[in-house]
Amino acid sequence: MASSTTVYRNGTSKGLVKTITTANSSSNLKTTSFKSRHPPQPSGSVLRRCSTGSFSAVGGDGVPGRVRVAVRLRPRNQEELVSDADFADCVELQPELKRLKLRKNNWDSDTYEFDEVLTEYASQKRVYEVVAKPVVESVLSGYNGTVMAYGQTGTGKTFTLGQLGEEDTSSRGIMVRSMEDILAEISPDTDSLSVSYLQLYMETIQDLLDPVNDNISIVEDPKTGDVSLPGATIVDIRNQQDFMELLKLGETHRIAANTKLNTESSRSHALLMINVKRSSAGKEDTYLSEAGTPSPLVKPLKPLVRKSKLVLVDLAGSERVQKSGSEGHMLEEAKFINLSLSALGKCINALAENSAHVPVRDSKLTRLLKDSFGGENSWLAASISLCETKAIKGFFNSQTGVDKLACANSGTARTSLIVTIGPSPRHRGETASTILFGQRAMKVENMLKIKEEFDYKSLSRKLEIQVDKLIAENERQQKDFNDEVERIHVVAQSRISEVEQNFADALEKERLNCQMEYMDSIKQLEEKMMVSSHRNGFHDDKYNGEAPGISSAEEISELKRLLENEVQLRKTSENEVNKLKNELAQFTQSGAGRDSEISKLQEILEDETSKKRKLEEEVMILQNQLLQLNFEVDQLRKCLDKGGSGNNVSGLDSLMSQIRQPQYGESTNGQKAPVPSLFEQVGLQKILSFLDSEDPNVRIHAVKVVANLAAEEANQERIVEAGGLSSLLMLLRSYEDETVRRVAAGAIANLAMNEINQELIMVEGGISLLSITAADADDPQTLRMVAGALANLCGNDKLQPKLRSEGGIKALLGMVRCGHCDVLSQIARGIANFAKCESRACIKNGRSVLIDDGALPWIVKNANNEAAPIRRHIELALCHLAQHEVNARDMIRGGALWELVRISQDCSREDIRSLAHRTLQSSPTFRNELRRLRIDI
Repeated sequence: MASSTTVYRNGTSKGLVKTITTANSSSNLKTTSFKSRHPPQPSGSVLRRCSTGSFSAVGGDGVPGRVRVAVRLRPRNQEELVSDADFADCVELQPELKRLKLRKNNWDSDTYEFDEVLTEYASQKRVYEVVAKPVVESVLSGYNGTVMAYGQTGTGKTFTLGQLGEEDTSSRGIMVRSMEDILAEISPDTDSLSVSYLQLYMETIQDLLDPVNDNISIVEDPKTGDVSLPGATIVDIRNQQDFMELLKLGETHRIAANTKLNTESSRSHALLMINVKRSSAGKEDTYLSEAGTPSPLVKPLKPLVRKSKLVLVDLAGSERVQKSGSEGHMLEEAKFINLSLSALGKCINALAENSAHVPVRDSKLTRLLKDSFGGENSWLAASISLCETKAIKGFFNSQTGVDKLACANSGTARTSLIVTIGPSPRHRGETASTILFGQRAMKVENMLKIKEEFDYKSLSRKLEIQVDKLIAENERQQKDFNDEVERIHVVAQSRISEVEQNFADALEKERLNCQMEYMDSIKQLEEKMMVSSHRNGFHDDKYNGEAPGISSAEEISELKRLLENEVQLRKTSENEVNKLKNELAQFTQSGAGRDSEISKLQEILEDETSKKRKLEEEVMILQNQLLQLNFEVDQLRKCLDKGGSGNNVSGLDSLMSQIRQPQYGESTNGQKAPVPSLFEQVGLQKILSFLDSEDPNVRIHAVKVVANLAAEEANQERIVEAGGLSSLLMLLRSYEDETVRRVAAGAIANLAMNEINQELIMVEGGISLLSITAADADDPQTLRMVAGALANLCGNDKLQPKLRSEGGIKALLGMVRCGHCDVLSQIARGIANFAKCESRACIKNGRSVLIDDGALPWIVKNANNEAAPIRRHIELALCHLAQHEVNARDMIRGGALWELVRISQDCSREDIRSLAHRTLQSSPTFRNELRRLRIDI
């Protein structure tokens, strides 16, 4: 007896039963005979059909707007596999012919044709593409659309329509896929998207997003007849994540109950309403001239808004009370469910027969769906299940008019009906009525309209924004122009002042030169006159006055010559002055052209200044680092002065300088100073003794020295022989200082690169110590060192059992919590090393340790990581795991097969790509799975 208690959904999505049965052998199939409802024919059967059309075409191959009907077969569930094991399926699908055969008995069957026939193997993606995707495209084009899942409880309505697919994205239902396509097409800047989620429970409309709002009224526009729900909650959607949260919230509030036919039977009809508002430009209107001819002028485009609505309806399952076992309150729920479904069947019947009256007011369900099949543009896709309610079964008993041609009704809907049926012969009667319901629905036709409105407010808002932007841009450009003019003016004034000053200086210099030359000429004339006077006196005494006349004439001619020279010099100076004035004018005119060159020089100067500033900052940083290093050396020297001799102190200082600044530790011939000489100066035992010092600073510096020495392979053997490995493990075990643990783990990681040291680490309990440190530490650098040490140990074949028994593998996987890229890279390297060692094992007992410890999900998740080191190691790990046939099934279930196929095709490294290809080819399990999925590699 089924429980009568009604419960709310807990968010778990319902789905089809995953069990798939193989059809019986051909010996169990009888020859099919077709039963005709027309005058008898010699043989064959009457084919009940309407004109078919493709789901993907807007108009289809038939009459535009006709209801499109598809049928989907549900696989047998566990109960049917047991109870109907000896009986054949009551239906036979012929998907290539889009035909379905319904067996009456072993000899007779009826055949029906639909627009699409989907087998039990049809994927959710194919169901969406052939049924809902054309609806979504119509909604995006401006038409209303409705996708309806309708049928008996337990036949997969919620799986087909409302499956969230959080764990398996391939199982996503029509709701999730529809919203993905809508969000991909609309523009967030110009378009808007809102959602309401309701349920019709016992003829009461309730809000699934606000459970307090449990009695919403239906309002009809008296002019247009549009149906609206003003009291429903409307939520704007921006991304897919918001929509998924709304679906989860609504699913938790939807009412469900446990019946004999379904453990989670929906007791209410769920309606998801998606309102889309898209902006589009209208057509250009051309002006007419006086003569009536088109003018080249056009009016501006009118802004249009296309409003459309997508209604996704998940109806409660129709049921027979004697089969479902409903009683008490559940019986009342079943009555209301069957009543509303019966009213829907009557409306479809009236529309198919082109009746003058369509009883849409018999139920709130038909009133809500009035726009979908009797008004406004829409797309109705109904999913009718295997068992139809008895209330509408009698609705199809009369076959009169089944084969009539469909007539267009007063609505403008594009409708489609997807019928999902089950194979059980126990429900053959309900299956027959369901199929006939789908046949009748194929008769309905609607005319399509796009709902467009002029969006003058949006245009005004856009124009205001554009005007504000243009004003701001104009003001900015005007300010830049004024600033540039002012700058050019200032530069030109400075250039002119500079040129005028240069010209004045040159003119003054030339004037002074002329004056000097003039004074020199006068002085020369005076000297010549004095010489001439002296000669005249001498000649008066000697020649009695004859020679003076001759000498005076010569002097006068000389003076004339000098005077002419001065005049010529004056003219030359004036010409030079005029030439300089002309050059000044030309320079003033060409001053503006040199502004661009000055700007370029200023930019170059600013770049050089910036580079100089950066170099100064780098120099300051290097100086600070140098001061810090000197301070640390001084501190170490003081500590060593307290605990050792002067020779050891100087030796350890030399060793620290060699480690910290190796560029200064080179000999005269350019070769690095040998490490043994440093050991001889200080002594390795002395350095290791500082690991037990009570002074924390001495202990930290000492462990850093050991870690740096262990980085060189030549020093590792001597460190291990001197007991350095045991000291490091002791530090890791006893000290809680994060720096000491980090450096000690790094030193152990360096020593673990040697195979002999790896076995010593295992013997001294190093694996368990590293595991404990990995669980306690939170610092990413400490975890990186520990992960590196464990990764090195994973590469040793002899350590495989110890790594698992002492928790090494689990510790490695536990460090994934850090999330740091370097830590994840070391973890991936360790997993790759461990998987490689497992692949080399000759005898394989059971599946991989990595799979047993739960590493496979993380490996698959990071197989395509953005970080190249992580991705390369994970790809190698997958290839090594796949080399053992015992791991194949687990890898297929975990999704690793798809990653192996991707690696074999898209990996950047040829060796990894070839290894993946060989692994897939050599595994029979992988080959069979690839053949089943029809994947060629």
